[in-house]
Amino acid sequence: MDGRDQSLVDLDDPGRLAFDYVRRIGDVLDTWGEPGEPVRVLHVGGAAMTLPRYVAHTRPRSAQVVLEPAAEVTDLVRRELPLPPRSGIKVRPVDGRTGLAAFRDGAVDVIVVDAFVDGRVPGGLVTVDCAADCARVLTADGLLLLNLVDAAPFAWTRRVVAAVRTALPTQLLGAEAATLRGRRPGNLLLVAGRSSVPSSALRARAASGPAPYRVLAGGQVSDTLGGGVPFTDDDTAPSPAART
Repeated sequence: MDGRDQSLVDLDDPGRLAFDYVRRIGDVLDTWGEPGEPVRVLHVGGAAMTLPRYVAHTRPRSAQVVLEPAAEVTDLVRRELPLPPRSGIKVRPVDGRTGLAAFRDGAVDVIVVDAFVDGRVPGGLVTVDCAADCARVLTADGLLLLNLVDAAPFAWTRRVVAAVRTALPTQLLGAEAATLRGRRPGNLLLVAGRSSVPSSALRARAASGPAPYRVLAGGQVSDTLGGGVPFTDDDTAPSPAART
């Protein structure tokens, strides 16, 4: 989409996550609660449904809702890459903020924000106001995952980190070492919760996986990505353009 690789789905192996940043999201999803147990997930952005399929495969009986406003993409997926029967995945053709507002308090365990418009993360998904709504919808031990795109010195991401921290103060960030060192732009996965994030489990996975990455937690997030002025609905911007 928009000239960029958007999704990779393996119908014979839903557990295959080919893109490195998607694998990082999968690592977080694997560490929530008890492995293999059902989880309630809200996906803001779905496209070909790689991650919802992964959760349905690794955590059967999970209840998942996907907010995907691009109805033509969803129609294509239903024709060419149909979801398995009784997958527990429901797709709603609405944007993230509209769909999020419709959820009751404490309705989901995990929110995954992986949404792009013209190769950029929409500014409305990274504000103080949106973070507060995500926190409202999450359970007490729930997690918010945001797939961000940026490059050093990470001016945009610093503002996102500050915005999310107003509602979900415990954070970690996973990214390629080369991106954190400023050698190239890339995906940064921000994970936030009220009181805890799975930093130890993710560090173990980050070191042992086929595509190693770094995990920053606690003071490391502030030291590396602190100092930003939080985005609000009245003062926001989309991310820098993703790489082609």
